[in-house]
Amino acid sequence: MTALAPLLEVKDLIMVRGGVQVLDIPSLLLQENEVLSIIGPNGSGKSTLLLTLASLLHPTAGEMRCRGEIISSRRSSGVYRRRLAMVFQEPLLFDTSVFDNVATGLKIRGLSRNEIKERVERSLELFNIRHLSDRSARKLSGGEAQRTSLARAFAINPEIIMLDEPFASLDPPTRLALIDDLERILKETGTAAVMATHDQLDALRLSDRMAVMNGGRIIQDGPPVEVMHRPSDEFVASFVGMENVLNGKVVAQEGGVLTVTLADQLIEFPGMSAPGEKALFCIRPEHITITTSDPRGATSARNIFPATIRKIIPMGAYHKLYLECGFPLIAYLTSQSVGTLHLAEGAQIFASFKATAVHLIRSGA
Repeated sequence: MTALAPLLEVKDLIMVRGGVQVLDIPSLLLQENEVLSIIGPNGSGKSTLLLTLASLLHPTAGEMRCRGEIISSRRSSGVYRRRLAMVFQEPLLFDTSVFDNVATGLKIRGLSRNEIKERVERSLELFNIRHLSDRSARKLSGGEAQRTSLARAFAINPEIIMLDEPFASLDPPTRLALIDDLERILKETGTAAVMATHDQLDALRLSDRMAVMNGGRIIQDGPPVEVMHRPSDEFVASFVGMENVLNGKVVAQEGGVLTVTLADQLIEFPGMSAPGEKALFCIRPEHITITTSDPRGATSARNIFPATIRKIIPMGAYHKLYLECGFPLIAYLTSQSVGTLHLAEGAQIFASFKATAVHLIRSGA
């Protein structure tokens, strides 16, 4: 049986603007019903790539295909754009009622009055704003306006929805509630989505795949767990929250376990590298355990170090601890645990982590 073509496929896409190359994407795929998040810092090219995927910007070179068909001419680009919807960070609403805003795309497509009414009401219901149907768009809160924008996008039953930082301007409770609803709606409708965001937590919540961008290039593309826990290089590690990125030297390798020296301390973790080679490795701060007494004999962790707390920064539900173990280390601890353990700056504690919590970044990966 012949495999189905990807819903969206990009090959050798190059974008040059003002004499500067802003995109270089050799390959990118979006499958049916898939949610792909494009993450990266400001200026990394996320929005430019998203607008190009939406055929609102035209690349300098390369090709895009939808279900195997090349999107090239003005006609094919227009047909393709009717198969997708776009939602921006700031809702672009007309000065009319919520109902009329949601109906906009349906009217353009020439649907009957009855079908427009049915689809609009269904979309309003999906986003829990049916009670706002007659309200002026100018009188909506930020969250209500973004729900209206999303309802308008889903009303046309798009094959792909493009989302450009859709939650960035919302307050935390509104943001979380909308993410909850969008997650549910994407699953219910089976709509494929591409979302550009600088927030990896949004991407983790919604995505089947994550692509990390920097300098107009995709540095790593894969399942969220793989990207978050097995970053391909130091940039990705730093961006996805691997706050401990350390340089050591391999002193032994036996049975797939490396022993690395770092500031006269020995660290063990899985990996393949020859003795004498440099090792760049990383540890997520939430994988570090803090105890006030020596845990040797009471834990399976191979890596245990006496440490001094240099700084404690409250960050809501957890605290960020800066430690000195002969080498610097950052750990996250719940606020409750910090209080229970009576931790304070200058305190002597023990930091430990399992060998499996360490990820080796291969040279040239």
